[in-house]
Amino acid sequence: MFDTLQDRLAATFKNLRGKGRLSDADIDATAREIRVALLEADVNLSVVKDFIAAIKERARGAELSGALNPAQQVIKIVNEELVAILGGETRLLRFAKRPPTVIMLAGLQGSGKTTLAAKLGLWLKDQGHSPLLVAADLQRPNAVNQLQVVGQRAGVHVYAPEPGNGIGNPIAVARSSITEAERRLYDVVIVDTAGRLGIDAEMMQQAADIRDAVRPDEVLFVVDAMIGQDAVNTANAFAEGVGFDGVVLTKLDGDARGGAALSIARVTGKPIMFASNGEALADFDVFHPDRMASRILGMGDMLTLIEQAEKTFDAEQSAKAAAKLAGQGGEFGLADFLQQMQMVRKMGPLSKVFGMLPGMGEIKDRIAGIDERDVDHIEAIIHSMTPAERDNPKIIDGSRRARIAKGAGVEVSEVNGLINRFFEARKMMSSLATGAMPGIPGLPGPRRQPTRSKKKGGRGVSGNPAKRNAAQHPAGPAEPAAAFGGEELDKAALEKAMAEFQLPPELRGRFSNPN
Repeated sequence: MFDTLQDRLAATFKNLRGKGRLSDADIDATAREIRVALLEADVNLSVVKDFIAAIKERARGAELSGALNPAQQVIKIVNEELVAILGGETRLLRFAKRPPTVIMLAGLQGSGKTTLAAKLGLWLKDQGHSPLLVAADLQRPNAVNQLQVVGQRAGVHVYAPEPGNGIGNPIAVARSSITEAERRLYDVVIVDTAGRLGIDAEMMQQAADIRDAVRPDEVLFVVDAMIGQDAVNTANAFAEGVGFDGVVLTKLDGDARGGAALSIARVTGKPIMFASNGEALADFDVFHPDRMASRILGMGDMLTLIEQAEKTFDAEQSAKAAAKLAGQGGEFGLADFLQQMQMVRKMGPLSKVFGMLPGMGEIKDRIAGIDERDVDHIEAIIHSMTPAERDNPKIIDGSRRARIAKGAGVEVSEVNGLINRFFEARKMMSSLATGAMPGIPGLPGPRRQPTRSKKKGGRGVSGNPAKRNAAQHPAGPAEPAAAFGGEELDKAALEKAMAEFQLPPELRGRFSNPN
């Protein structure tokens, strides 16, 4: 959704690279480019004005840190201001001291309230709660049936005493749902209300009556992030007519410009609490302003990635795979690789996972072009192998590769490519796991082979100046400094200095041997 804005901001920051300081002209030019980028993203005009004014004031008044260049300083300021207009801090649900906690969903028709009710129910269920979905949208055709279907998929119970399709009293349904929740010990009630095609008095009155009937702890306004400035206008009208406590953004995975997400919190003064960024029921989470700002600026979202990995990965299996890569408990094989790859795929599309890594904004076109079918081919190839071949790919010869290719329905070249890439990746990952990275002082690495002495007159001549000097002067080897043309050192003083040598504290952890 924020690709265009991300590209414009990246181009703006690139123009600042290599400058020793920021002049007023640089600040004005940068602010102008950021203003154009935000307006093109359909951000509210008043929000853009306040945003640009804050950036200019801070950029002119900021003392550039010695560790940051002007581009980094501007990125830091823009990041902090983006976090501010997105709400500042993460806002979590308020739960009632005495259950059940009542959450009322409201919004325009087509904003995704019904599906979001099931997503919220699944999220609460994963948090250890016992939610109940309430079908209080009795006007939209099949709204009750839709809630029952998505509720069943989420494994969350649905309270639907009326068939809907224009039949039943939504206020009575909402009121009786509280009694039902108390009787069956549900600790959270999620009330799905009817939407309209636009703001009208009937919608406002019905929403206000349901609010008065159930006295919700949280009223969440559901907004389609793809409708632009209409989202802000609708939210303002609803805030005046009924009132709400927080905003839920849906369809953040769409290709719209995303201005609503950047405007609604600042204009309404209400925080964005949740965001839905996919069609799957699990594509729903708490909205973090700092993480969203980081994504917009192309800096990734490592915290969300880590949280998703913690939910998806089996800790015991991952520990076993890491031990194998470190040379303990056997050798890391294709079966382990397949297992880890399947767990990564459970986190979502690979393009989405890689997009959360820092710096991936520069190659997002390549990431977006990742074809999940290629991963399916890899799985098919590995599944066509015998257990022995998966555990020890070195035994896979030409005839075995032909058999595997035939079983997986691919060319032999694809099997060859997978095996070759696996060996290369395993070697690199083993080096990372053991700390054996070449070229880093203090870390074990592959030892260099001794230089072969060159033959000269039948005798070997060493390439080491000190050894060559010792061979030419049999009376005794030169001291270490003599090899570099220096004075001979006192051996005892040299040994003492080497024994007492200590790295500075800030470098000690970086260059120490972890093993």
